[in-house]
Amino acid sequence: MNRFLLAPNSFKGTLSAVEVCDILEAALLCHIPDASIEKQPMADGGDGMTDVLLRIIGGQKCSAVVTGPEGIPVIAEYAVLTDGSAVLEMAEAAGMKKMTGAANPLYTTTAGVGELLLLFKASGIKHVILGLGGSATNDTGIGMAYALGWRFLGTDDHQVEPFAAHLGRIERIIPPESSLGMDITVACDVCAPLCGDSGATAIFGPQKGVTDNLYPILEEGICHFADVLAGWSGMDIALVPGAGAAGGLGAAVMALLGGRLVSGIELVLRMSRFDQLLAKTDMVLTGEGCLDGQSAQDKATVGIARAARNADIPCVALCGTLGDGAERMYHQGLTAMFAASGTYTNDIEMRERCRADYARLADAFARLMAGIKGVDHRHGENYSKGVEQNEDDHHS
Repeated sequence: MNRFLLAPNSFKGTLSAVEVCDILEAALLCHIPDASIEKQPMADGGDGMTDVLLRIIGGQKCSAVVTGPEGIPVIAEYAVLTDGSAVLEMAEAAGMKKMTGAANPLYTTTAGVGELLLLFKASGIKHVILGLGGSATNDTGIGMAYALGWRFLGTDDHQVEPFAAHLGRIERIIPPESSLGMDITVACDVCAPLCGDSGATAIFGPQKGVTDNLYPILEEGICHFADVLAGWSGMDIALVPGAGAAGGLGAAVMALLGGRLVSGIELVLRMSRFDQLLAKTDMVLTGEGCLDGQSAQDKATVGIARAARNADIPCVALCGTLGDGAERMYHQGLTAMFAASGTYTNDIEMRERCRADYARLADAFARLMAGIKGVDHRHGENYSKGVEQNEDDHHS
């Protein structure tokens, strides 16, 4: 077993998928000098998708100033690929990483996503790949739609402000005079529906500031708007898997813009020709920041594990932490899973320790593989010292 395919997701807020690949490669080559290594960083529609598709297809990274989730300007990055498509992670315009204060899900907005789509239209772009992970919003995409020229009216035919707080007041939908004129592929990293106990507000609302007091307001509003969308578009989207992604943005893109919802990881697997990479490997190494029960929904690790299982190739996850329900991944094709650390007490500690902790895990795994192959462990002495030195330097 000498050929390794490195296919991790990004470790949200700490390490990019490329950085994870580099750490794993360094450890494996140190302990198994003749190892054959293929690196294919992965993404599932969330953090890092733009960079991953740029690596696969090629193109140019760009940026623009748009309205952020709090209504103040932010710089949003996107990419234009060599095939003419644009790639945008909605979190660049309306994600938690763009928040400067405590989230107020009643008034956070997806307006910046709509502004970027208008920019793409003006540039003549005809196809957009839109990733829906990492959102700070729960507005069912009405902020985006408003920026594109859509209008929402109440029972008195007065215009309703495009915020989640007012979803329950919307009775009529007025489209813009001209259509967007582009195909939108929506890359989802979750299969949550719009409404219900497994929907957008119930599952992902708490991380966006949804409290027990706010939950009934937001849930009733989003379900009411789902009914209005169904009446206007003829599409009953309330329970469509993925419609609840990014606080319901998936539903709006599908019903209002004609977008096509797809599994983000399946999209990246196809575009990277992952099946061909599997044919040239003996073991897949994947991972993410925290592997838990939610990972089994439609995240990168589960897609990679399934693909490896279908090819009858062992797949090992080397993660930052393992959370509740991680054992479900064994039923999805994962051979084994390991964590770099238990739990961190705060984000600062996590950012300070994550690289050294993960390098230590990579070193331990590489030593195990070298032992199985019968390689002299002394190959790795300098690597281990380097890990210790890097950690000492960081804390000095």
